[in-house]
Amino acid sequence: MKFTAKQIASFVNGEVVGNENAEVFTFAKIEEGVPGALSFLANPKYTEYIYSTRSSVVLVNRDFEPEGEIIATLIKVDNAYECLAKLMMMYEASKPKKQGISSLASISETAKVGENCYIAPFVVIGDGCEIGDNCMIYDAVSIGDGAKIGNDCILYAHATVYHDCRIGNNCILHSGCVIGADGFGFAPTAEGYNKIPQTGIVIIEDNVEVGANTCIDRATMGATTVHSGVKLDNLIQIAHNDEIGSHTAMAAQVGIAGSTKIGQWCIFGGQAGISGHSTIGDRTTVGPQCGTIGNLESGRTVLGSPAVNAKEYIRLSAYMKRLPDMDKKIKELTRQIEALKNK
Repeated sequence: MKFTAKQIASFVNGEVVGNENAEVFTFAKIEEGVPGALSFLANPKYTEYIYSTRSSVVLVNRDFEPEGEIIATLIKVDNAYECLAKLMMMYEASKPKKQGISSLASISETAKVGENCYIAPFVVIGDGCEIGDNCMIYDAVSIGDGAKIGNDCILYAHATVYHDCRIGNNCILHSGCVIGADGFGFAPTAEGYNKIPQTGIVIIEDNVEVGANTCIDRATMGATTVHSGVKLDNLIQIAHNDEIGSHTAMAAQVGIAGSTKIGQWCIFGGQAGISGHSTIGDRTTVGPQCGTIGNLESGRTVLGSPAVNAKEYIRLSAYMKRLPDMDKKIKELTRQIEALKNK
């Protein structure tokens, strides 16, 4: 399917600079542009490529002013990256969707499957499950007894939803993710560890995306809750009885210990670790490989392990670089003091 620059500009409320009839039918990074491709420029680090890209159309921010000749047609918009996301969503929505239920799927007679769903081979849907309308459930997905999936969800191959868990509308579960496995609960005794039954569930609200091989454990009692709009990358661990606030985003390998409450609109860098039974306030940013102990107030940005305010961490890092020289000076001063004592 082809679109002209004029059509695209109309959709994103943009201004065409160049040939409004330029056509595109695919997407490409600006440095790898090809004729017929749509690219974007949002990060100034890539500005040099706009003068050599072979892409037919490039989205740019309205304040962009070229410093040389540009062959591509430009579309000036308020936010180039955001507009690209909208266009890619429109492009994906235009693709034909699979429908139908495979004869190789195992669906309980007591389960309910909504309209216009696709159920791939080797999917297992347990007793009493409810699947909403327009869902796409791919190969070897397992949905346990009593689980409920909302409308317009996508469950990719080998995703697992344990019994009684709840998934909202318009959610995406990527391959290998596990929703509702037992929380890590054991009572130590003289003979070893006694397993504490995990009798709760997982509740995932609307518009949540869960990355590949990410695990969200069921609660010991009650529910582990992931609120609406949360975006989780691959290989993340959400422990039992956690609560993740709306629109929080976590990069790969983040680990949240049990009974922790995360606020809204928080950002967690890759491999960040959050201690258990703590509260992280709204709009908090936790840097990559950061380790937090205890609560964090709303709006803070922290780095390091143990975590400290970002400005303090930068100051401490500057001191750390000087430690070898300081060590030499201290040793030299110590030698001089000993020499004076001997005199």
